[in-house]
Amino acid sequence: MRIIAGDWRGRALTAVGKGDPGAHLRPTTDRVRESLFNMLGGGRFGAPFDGARVLDLFAGTGALGLEALSRGADHATFVDDGRVAQRLLRDNIRLLGCADRAVVLGTSALRLPAAPQPATLVFLDPPYDKGFGARALAAAQAGGWLAPEALIVWEERLPQDAPEGFALLDSRRYGDSTVTLLRAP
Repeated sequence: MRIIAGDWRGRALTAVGKGDPGAHLRPTTDRVRESLFNMLGGGRFGAPFDGARVLDLFAGTGALGLEALSRGADHATFVDDGRVAQRLLRDNIRLLGCADRAVVLGTSALRLPAAPQPATLVFLDPPYDKGFGARALAAAQAGGWLAPEALIVWEERLPQDAPEGFALLDSRRYGDSTVTLLRAP
């Protein structure tokens, strides 16, 4: 697993291997991440990375938020309550030397504390087929984590409906994953 583009292009990230205690983590593959970030950076959604504040829910290795930092985001908050994920997040942040632009919250994405500042770009990559995505999005909204018109990138097995007040922008299938793009109210 590596950073696809930007300041840290080609830099390898720490990930889990088969048989590791964190092997249940499902990092977004390089190919899917590249397609996703090419779509986001293509101009259709403005300039989502430039100066962005990123919220990476169910962050795992942090590959999505770190890719956004590499491409020009100002800050990223990574949320994951798994011990292995938290270790990987801290290792990857240290590896890229971006501790001044990143925060790891070791809490459930379903029970977020109040936001210090709202995010303009949100990555939502919950465990598939458990209904956690909608609950995490509601928690982020209730906690003040979503800036007005924030761009939400939601990865699940199937396309997701836009919750009330959110606008559905796009939905694309990549292998066994579907990325649904939403705009916050």
